Amino acid sequence: MLADKKNSAFTPFQYQAFTILWLAALFSNIGTWMHSVGASWLMATLSTSPFMVSLVQTATTLPVFFFALPAGALADIFHRRTILLIVNAYMGIAATLFALLVWQDCMNPSLLLILTLLMGTGTAFMAPAWQAVMPALVPKETLPEAVALSGISVNVSRAIGPALAGIMITGHNMASPFFANALSYIVIISALLWCKKYLPYTPKKTPPERVRHAMKAGVRYAFHSTPLKATMLHALGFMFCANSFWGMLPIITKEVLHGDASFFGMLMAAVGLGAVTGALVMPKLNTRLHANHLTLLGTLCTAGVCAYYSVPHFKWLMIFASFIFGIGWIFVISSVTVSAQQALPDWVRARGLAIFLMILFGGMSLGAAFWGWLAGVTSIQITMLASAISSIIFIACVYRVKLQQGAMLDLTPSEHWPVPVVHENVHYDKGPVMITVSYQVAHKHRHEFIKAIYDLKNVRLRSGAHHWGLFEDTEKQGHFTEYFLEDSWAAHIHHHERVSNADIPLQDKVNALHEGEGAPKVFHNVAVYPEKKKKEKKRSR
Repeated sequence: MLADKKNSAFTPFQYQAFTILWLAALFSNIGTWMHSVGASWLMATLSTSPFMVSLVQTATTLPVFFFALPAGALADIFHRRTILLIVNAYMGIAATLFALLVWQDCMNPSLLLILTLLMGTGTAFMAPAWQAVMPALVPKETLPEAVALSGISVNVSRAIGPALAGIMITGHNMASPFFANALSYIVIISALLWCKKYLPYTPKKTPPERVRHAMKAGVRYAFHSTPLKATMLHALGFMFCANSFWGMLPIITKEVLHGDASFFGMLMAAVGLGAVTGALVMPKLNTRLHANHLTLLGTLCTAGVCAYYSVPHFKWLMIFASFIFGIGWIFVISSVTVSAQQALPDWVRARGLAIFLMILFGGMSLGAAFWGWLAGVTSIQITMLASAISSIIFIACVYRVKLQQGAMLDLTPSEHWPVPVVHENVHYDKGPVMITVSYQVAHKHRHEFIKAIYDLKNVRLRSGAHHWGLFEDTEKQGHFTEYFLEDSWAAHIHHHERVSNADIPLQDKVNALHEGEGAPKVFHNVAVYPEKKKKEKKRSR
């Protein structure tokens, strides 16, 4: 999609709540990057193994792969602001413990990885809720700019945090950046407390979903959403191929270039400055280039830098190359993040983003581990060159898979389904539920009807159904019965609330092919079971 030309890169700053949370996130992200650089450098001093150093990246991102989906389900069921407050408090405590252990010189490689996993778990529970609150802070038409500004926050912090960490480590002690990170959580918690009126909790009319059912619904939506699947394909391949850069950078700096923590911080800062530069020019590029063009350009930038890193000779050219890597990185990450946001309605936003983040961070984790292993059995030079080649091969294969397909879809609830008439004995926990719809279709429209209703199948399954089928009467030709199953009556009521305006044209197309009397007949059926007889307990005599 081409962006609205009226929006500038800074349009979202017109909204106070977005501005406050953006600034808080900036301070928090500076602390996070100080911690990240400090942890990578600390591991490089504790172990010279490329595999062990790359495991820091894996330990940071792997928890997102395992915990993002339940975290997303919780964020869709409960108040997102409350979740963010609890998780940030937990991460502040964990960061303080990490800093104290480094200060007391009690850290070792195993303990470093364990604590990194614990902090990564906090990230896993925070990320879906944080991503999901963004559309509540700005109008839909400024969402691409808001996503780009969020990227700027991450990358300004990436420019500042590593440089500060390098100065602190060389000028003070190894524990300094970790204490600074622990203090940064106070800022984000304060901002979340202030934003209470902008992120109100709206109680739902129907009972909340159970976490297990909510997770299943999120997976079903992702599996049957073409825009989201296209986005995840792009994200997975890019993250896997490009993540050699992050995993190998500490080793290249220390072992190949014989640089210190300060130079490592400069390289990371150059990446951040590049990403900020890329984010600032993206609004103008969005008016001229499609997201697929930006991801192609970004991938070529990152692949070129990885290829150069396979034969690094000049330190200052490496800083410039890192700057180019940052530009390419933000082009791709911002494009796929906007694409994921646009593919999701609000009811499943946190779960859908959680699945997207699982793919994103899963690609990072696998990439870091794989490229670290390859560097151990071959060499850093071969690893970086292989990473560059694989990036180019991947983008050539997926270039025609379109991003941001959900940009023009109106995913707000249509509320056009009539409320079903039920007798008083049908409670929310009754189930499973079977819905049947009867159609009478002329023979000349048979193939058109079948194709249309199979397209409608994805809509049913996205919105809550877990089984779907279409049958034709053996006696009466052209008489079709569609059925779909849902877990409970509450799940079916949720389905009513989830049907979007974008689904109406497809449903109207199916209904228009019905030639029976009146509209297609809909029947709601609840499973019944024989009553269990209570067994009388035998009294002991």
